[in-house]
Amino acid sequence: MPSLKDLKNRIESVKSTRKITKAMQMVAAAKLRRAQDAAEMARPYAERFNAVMSKLAASVGDSESAPKLLRGTGSDQTHLLVVMTAERGLCGGFNGNIAKLARAEIESLKAKGKTVKIITVGKKGRDALKRDHSDLFIDHVDMSDVRNVGYADAQKVAQNVLDRFEAEEFDVAKIFFSRFENVVSQIPTIKQVIPFEIDEEAAAESDEAGTIYDYEPDEEGILRDLLPRGVATAIFSGLLENGASEQGARMSAMDNATRNAGEMIDKLTIEYNRSRQAVITNELIEIISGAEAL
Repeated sequence: MPSLKDLKNRIESVKSTRKITKAMQMVAAAKLRRAQDAAEMARPYAERFNAVMSKLAASVGDSESAPKLLRGTGSDQTHLLVVMTAERGLCGGFNGNIAKLARAEIESLKAKGKTVKIITVGKKGRDALKRDHSDLFIDHVDMSDVRNVGYADAQKVAQNVLDRFEAEEFDVAKIFFSRFENVVSQIPTIKQVIPFEIDEEAAAESDEAGTIYDYEPDEEGILRDLLPRGVATAIFSGLLENGASEQGARMSAMDNATRNAGEMIDKLTIEYNRSRQAVITNELIEIISGAEAL
């Protein structure tokens, strides 16, 4: 049985831990509002941008004049996976769930005989995948110095991907991130960015609106300009969703840790009081026994 001193030290240690987790919860809650607002404000633009490009891409089709980012290379042998996670941990299963989705996709592609290449954004994704798939890594983007993710940060990642596509290093590119739903729910998501996937539903909605567009220059020319921006927009939207998901997951995880610490303190306090009472009882018995012996 632990001594009274050991129990007291453990209680003090858990109390110190509870103070830390409570402080981290409050910091995450403060950051969550800003990150959530940024993610939600970006969604309408990304959705409308995707709808416009889907409408244009549907009208162009798979013609030879279509931009390469739309029609692809004509093959799907080599896949580039851009795994976007956080730079820090202590946020529950946020990083692990994205890595799990990426790992499942890697195994699925390998089973089909495909070649896989990985670019990681955020060191937690790199750490989670490098043990089993370090041979597939071709680059890593360190964002530890970035306090607030901006469009310029997404453009750097997008340009890296686009340059590799122009160099014919891969045929298909997909990004992995976590879509923010609420504080307790973040959905790991995979999205193909190259070649561009036409959203048939969005294109159909544009047709139903009954608006007739006259494009200048032609659709192919507009797509050549918009498709690279579409890659950057998708990556930027994913980074914003990740930012909100990370803070929500950290807030939830630290709240659970704070409550668990409180329960542990209660249990240790009860054990301490019982041990202390036992010591007092033994001392009384010894005193009474000594008095009777006299």
